[in-house]
This record gives sequence, structure tokens and C-alpha cells, in this order.
Amino acid sequence: MYEPNVVGDWQEYDEHAGLRVRVHRLEAAEPPRGRDDAAAGLTYFSVRVTVENRGPRSYGIQLEDGQIDVRVGPDGEGAFIDWRNSQFIEGFDVYPLRRATAVLFAAAPEAALTHVDVQVQLRVEEEWTDRRLWAGGTGVLEGGPAAAAAGTGPGSLAHQLSTFLKDQSEPGTA
Repeated sequence: MYEPNVVGDWQEYDEHAGLRVRVHRLEAAEPPRGRDDAAAGLTYFSVRVTVENRGPRSYGIQLEDGQIDVRVGPDGEGAFIDWRNSQFIEGFDVYPLRRATAVLFAAAPEAALTHVDVQVQLRVEEEWTDRRLWAGGTGVLEGGPAAAAAGTGPGSLAHQLSTFLKDQSEPGTA
């Protein structure tokens, strides 16, 4: 089964030696040139997509609108993408040991921001790469009692991990 990357993880491209990409810094943020009227009542957030070249040759890359898709909430509804405030990578040569970063501003209902999926399809040397998916959340709701209870309940990963570690530390268990 295919599992998405976690926000912050690097993903290597086998077909382009040394080239890798990651989605990171998913956080609540206001856009630099003001809010779009179409985003009234929504909470803004930003996400960065960084392409790094660790290989021996340079690559011409493109990461523009339409190559990044953002879905929010448990049902995967489309987020509002603020194209005017976002910064893309348009025909840039990434030399060895260099990076290029795109910054995307989007908006969605605040309650949906605990689940954010970002799909990226990079274009390298006029060829499309496979789509890659990252999953995470902005943490906008963290700190509230409902969010804390949801993340620490008996079925949560945090609870399972805590139980596992407690069982491992008890004498007589292997």
C-alpha cells in the first residue's frame, strides 16, 4: 500500500539522480499582499515546497500553479489557493548543492486544517515526474481542550505509543 510522506520528509526522484523534494513549514500565516476577497471567513495558511539538487549535474525545474494541489479536512475538500500571493518556481536551473523553494498561500475553514494533504508534480527538464503526496496539519486547533482530547484518546497513535513504551520499560518484558 502506498503511504504519503509526512510534511517535512524529503522524497527522492529515482529518475533524476540526486534530485529531491519536500513539503514543509505548513503553518497558519497571513499572505504578504493582503487577503483575497474570495477567502472571506476562511483561515489562511502557507506551505513551502523545496527542491534540492544533491546530484552531479544541474536540472531545469518548474513548479507552477496547477502542479500543487492542496486538500483539507477528512473528506479531502479543495483549499482556496491564493495565486496572487503565492511564489512559484518558473523555469529555474537548480545547480548541484543548491535549492529552490516555492511558497504557496491557501485558505480553508479552520476546523479542516487539522488534515492537510499536499500533492506535488514537479516538471524536470520538460518531463513530468510522478505525483508525490505529503500529509500533515497546521496545528491551528492545537492547545484547545477538544484538540488535546482527540489526539490522546485510547485509539490515538500517541496513546498506543505511550502504552508500548510503558510496556517495554517494565521489568520482565522483552
